[in-house]
Amino acid sequence: MDFLEVGKIINTHGLRGEVKIVTWTDSPEVFEELKFCLAKMRGEETRLDIKNIKYQKNNIIVAFSQLTSIEEAEKFKNAVLLVPREELGELPEGVYYIADLIGCEVFDKSGKIGDLVDVFGTGSNDVYDIKRENKKNLLVPIIDGVLQSVDIENKKIIIEIPKGLEDE
Repeated sequence: MDFLEVGKIINTHGLRGEVKIVTWTDSPEVFEELKFCLAKMRGEETRLDIKNIKYQKNNIIVAFSQLTSIEEAEKFKNAVLLVPREELGELPEGVYYIADLIGCEVFDKSGKIGDLVDVFGTGSNDVYDIKRENKKNLLVPIIDGVLQSVDIENKKIIIEIPKGLEDE
């Protein structure tokens, strides 16, 4: 089974075992459709069944069936949460999981630029971190006109580097 990272437990909340989670999904509401998560810590995975979800600013508060006290919840602080890919449903066209993008070769009209090593959001757009050979990484904002094509199956991305971004 293929699992994807969807968030991280960052703290406890209250005395009854609830935890505060920072979500790594475009929409925290995806947690409402999930029945469980795997909490990964120190190489071990523990199944946690979702009982209840509340929203708090940019985070969510989740009650898991297995966590009934603050002491139990504290053991899962900093755990990364994983869910089966098929539980997340189909993505809209033009939307990709970061896990699928990382490792893709990135090209522009002149040839290969490098390999995509990370994607991070700025609030208004994503930024691709491209590792280049014998050069510093290139950070490319994914704004209108930059992303030309994505071929997940062949691990290939084609972009047009915005003017002034190259450091040559």
